[in-house]
Amino acid sequence: MEKRNATSDFILLGLFQHTSFHLFLFIVVLIVAIASLVGNALTILLIHWDHRLHTPMYLLLSQLSFMDTMLVFTTVPQMASGFLTGKKSISPAECGLQIFAYPTLGGGECFLLAAMSYDRYVAVCHPLRYNILMNWQLCLRMTLGSWFLGAADGLVQAVATLSFPFCSAHEIDHFFCEAPSLLRLACADTSVFENVMYICCVIMLLVPLFLILISYSLILAAVLHMPSTEARKKAFATCSSHLTVVGLFYGAAIFTYMRPKSYRSANHDKVVSAFYTIFTPALNPLIYSLRNNEVKGALKRWLGKCTNLKHQ
Repeated sequence: MEKRNATSDFILLGLFQHTSFHLFLFIVVLIVAIASLVGNALTILLIHWDHRLHTPMYLLLSQLSFMDTMLVFTTVPQMASGFLTGKKSISPAECGLQIFAYPTLGGGECFLLAAMSYDRYVAVCHPLRYNILMNWQLCLRMTLGSWFLGAADGLVQAVATLSFPFCSAHEIDHFFCEAPSLLRLACADTSVFENVMYICCVIMLLVPLFLILISYSLILAAVLHMPSTEARKKAFATCSSHLTVVGLFYGAAIFTYMRPKSYRSANHDKVVSAFYTIFTPALNPLIYSLRNNEVKGALKRWLGKCTNLKHQ
């Protein structure tokens, strides 16, 4: 096959076609993306503004919101620009940045969700020792560790993927640069790297998921032994929110990265990636914030302060 120059731009075929139905879907996705950005930005603002939320749990939540915000910025502007302007080319440097950012943020969220599950385990099972077992130093280490492990995975994927020679027209059947989609264009044997990437995905996904399941199994056992019905309801409400996020996040991630190659298709990958990078980040503020009395209280205080300043 004909090999193109390594500096040639790639062509992103995109998620939507120029039809009335796809225009409607594009508007829906754009509204969800904007809602995601507003919701996550508001969550970060409230957590950093209200001193009552300066606890390890809310620090981890602010990091989750920041990762979700960056995840939307990584994919949606390129997709929207390509659809509205028709310019679908992307340089290798920009493509490499997307390949790096996507697993960095996705992998970071995996470990961050595991850290959040440990925080809930300590809060429910060892409430009197919470400040000792979940201190600021440990919280900071878990946060930095999540970013570091995600960035290591992203760097390996970006460098290894772009090191392959690519064939033909450089057309990527996706709406952003993702390693599996780019590997389909390679003019070399990628099986070894794909196997290594599969093992990395198992580590990045299943190890944190295993830790999360252990944490929530211990929480469930503790909750069932609580004498107070009100305490059980409160614990179940908090944990169900977290498990909803975990289920949505890991379900889409496992479907994207851990299916056998023979079962993969470009259309399925695009739809699941859109759900994973756009819709899930929009749900996180709703699940974590609107069901949380402390966050709702911070929002009321902030709105009240804004109203007072306006009247003054």
